[in-house]
Amino acid sequence: MNIRLAKFKELTPSTLPFVEGKLEGHKERKNYSILGPGVAEDTNQSIKISERHGFNLGAVSAKPFNGSGLHSHLTAEVFIIYSGKWRFYWGSKGGDETILNAGDIISMPTNMFRAFENVGDEEGFIFVVLGGDDPGIVTWIPEVLKKAKQTGMALLDDNSLIDLNSQEIPNGRKLLKPISKDEIIKFDNYKLEQLQKNICETSKRLKHEINIGDNVKISHILGNKFQNKSITPIIKQDTGFSLSTLKSTIGKVENLKFDKPTIFFSQKGKWNIQTDNSSFELDYKDTFSVPVGSNISIQIDEKNESLLNCVSKI
Repeated sequence: MNIRLAKFKELTPSTLPFVEGKLEGHKERKNYSILGPGVAEDTNQSIKISERHGFNLGAVSAKPFNGSGLHSHLTAEVFIIYSGKWRFYWGSKGGDETILNAGDIISMPTNMFRAFENVGDEEGFIFVVLGGDDPGIVTWIPEVLKKAKQTGMALLDDNSLIDLNSQEIPNGRKLLKPISKDEIIKFDNYKLEQLQKNICETSKRLKHEINIGDNVKISHILGNKFQNKSITPIIKQDTGFSLSTLKSTIGKVENLKFDKPTIFFSQKGKWNIQTDNSSFELDYKDTFSVPVGSNISIQIDEKNESLLNCVSKI
């Protein structure tokens, strides 16, 4: 069962996960690959749970005014804010933005440049769910690659990361060429009012809660199912996975069963998880990969409101 459990305190982050990792505004950041490889360009990134689930789970911590440069993904990317105040901005010039806080969720469309920055006073933390077993490569705006090269960091034509200060370009490889202006205009742009439907702020989540067990409520954020039951999501976007949030102080849910790969990860509180043959505690930021077809019971006993996220392959 330990191979299915990712205790956050045991995770090894990458401090140079991407090509812009030495730049001001990006270097005070840590990247965690919890489930699957994610999109980190650091080939030495530690991966805790390698079994394929049809999606990836990662996390990012960043100090104030640090985050990611403008980039795009081929697959879905959903941000769940655990702590801090974050500015998400998008478009090839980063001209549109929104500020989100702890408890908020944003699902970014594919084929769109996006970036994020911690604009709070303290280190912030977010979880990130990426679609697919192989979520693909990151596409950067040319300015990011240009500035990164000035620090010695570059990408090879196979998208592997190289530090030109200490490494030579391998035989048979070349530096990756930045995308052209003609390629940039093929990417989508959204105004905030268009992207608003992909944002689930805490207030919206609370309005869509339903009872699921003994003093446990659930908000269904993404996907049209929870277990095998149809349910209308708050964000109507095809990401390839579902996302729900369970909330309680003292309560329990029994006899849950999932026929698709599923994970739980704690956002607040210590949750007791029981499977067919084991029982353990899921603490803040811990992740558990549910055995497909197992009977699962969840129990919580806390003074304060606790949250547990659930992601399943569709």
